Amino acid sequence: MKFEINEQTVSDGETASALWFEAKEICRLRQERLPARSPNDVLVRTLYSGISRGTESLIFRGEVPESEFERMRGPHMEGSFPFPIKYGYAAVGQIEAGPAELIGKNVFALHPHQDRFILPVDQVTPLPDMLPPRRAVLAANMETALNIVWDAGIQPGDRVAVFGAGVVGSLVAYLSSRIVGTETVLVDLDTKRQGLAADLGLTFSEADLLDGEFDVLVNATASAGALQNAIAHAGVEAKIVEASWYGDRPVTISLGGSFHSKRLSLVSSQVGSIPASRRARWSYARRMAKALDLLLDVKLDHLISGETTFSELPAAYSRILSTQDTLCHRIRY
Repeated sequence: MKFEINEQTVSDGETASALWFEAKEICRLRQERLPARSPNDVLVRTLYSGISRGTESLIFRGEVPESEFERMRGPHMEGSFPFPIKYGYAAVGQIEAGPAELIGKNVFALHPHQDRFILPVDQVTPLPDMLPPRRAVLAANMETALNIVWDAGIQPGDRVAVFGAGVVGSLVAYLSSRIVGTETVLVDLDTKRQGLAADLGLTFSEADLLDGEFDVLVNATASAGALQNAIAHAGVEAKIVEASWYGDRPVTISLGGSFHSKRLSLVSSQVGSIPASRRARWSYARRMAKALDLLLDVKLDHLISGETTFSELPAAYSRILSTQDTLCHRIRY
């Protein structure tokens, strides 16, 4: 893997440093000039950002299929697929300039890894007073988990299996387990994730030892094997939610056996759209604000598995993505 730091300097006006993916498995910091700030904009100094390991690893390796170039564009992304591109969507910072009542407020924004940035005021979300900025890097993951739970239609009393004890899967299981009467189990091949499940107050099962049938099953592993396991443990007319994104990798599963006789439903979930059943009442802003509220539990700190300073990120980025124990890796600015 290669990394570089761009030594080019920019004069005149405000500047910032941002992480760019220059080519396959090559990233570096670029210094950029910030745009002029309008009266409705805020200047944010980044405190932390979080690496979304699944999505960012696909982008870093150049595995976004051409058919998805436009749909995969992130908010405030720059460049174009496959490379060069500035990507990321979990930034937490403090407002340094903007409307007087917002100065000093801590906010979350869907923004790439960058030490300072300017956004319209309606594109940043203030943190709840009791939410530490260091935990707020999980906001985009919690927003995704909340959308998955909506798509899954989990109801009180349901038996729920969530495959994949990564950040999103763990958060889905965390939310599901708090719906009254549900029996939720977090499933993973890695037995070391049992400790994480215990820290979050969740029931855990090794994938090969899962027993029984379930009403709702969620796959958050990006693994066809886990999806097949979900199908095998689905009860009659159960719903299976595929929450993973596979990039350009083909996926093969068997839909023989009891798939049809059980009248199973296999549906996708994607955070880019609010489910139709909620769209009339829920805006993206309301969903994000709720995701931040749902992060107040101190136990969720267990989902942050490491921290790296922003200046060291180009050298560390490949290792962070390739380490199997990585959950949410936090960047400190």
